Amino acid sequence: MKTWIKRSLIGLGATAVLLGGLAACGSRSHMTGWGNMNEADATQWREKMVTRAAGKLDLDAAQKQRLSTLGEALAAQRQALMPAGSPPRAEFQALISGSNFDRSKAQALVDAKTAAVQTNAPKVVAAAGDFFDSLKPAQQQQLRDLLAKGGRGRHGHRGE
Repeated sequence: MKTWIKRSLIGLGATAVLLGGLAACGSRSHMTGWGNMNEADATQWREKMVTRAAGKLDLDAAQKQRLSTLGEALAAQRQALMPAGSPPRAEFQALISGSNFDRSKAQALVDAKTAAVQTNAPKVVAAAGDFFDSLKPAQQQQLRDLLAKGGRGRHGHRGE
């Protein structure tokens, strides 16, 4: 086979692989995590975290229930701060969409978030207190130690 034909076929093959890779990456959503998580996924994730924490802290059934209650209170707080259908980026973009920064909308946004925190904070604080107070002294110390480390992620990077 002639050299120019070989080079053309190799170039065509490389281009096809490159375009196929770009198409595969482009079809995948880059907005993963909390923003795209539906209620069922969030509930499943909370249950998984409770199970992991129960294993690390050797929680009994009552402690596990209190931790679940804390997770639900935190989820409700998050939902109040970031309701579905209003991503924070879009809210901020609306503030700067005109020729001037929309101070009245910004203040209304801050007021709404502050009210959401004030409304739900007592439930979160009570749930956190109930969970922590239900731990044995050794478990409390273990929790303090875990928090002091910053919580190691799956790959050991987080918190360092």
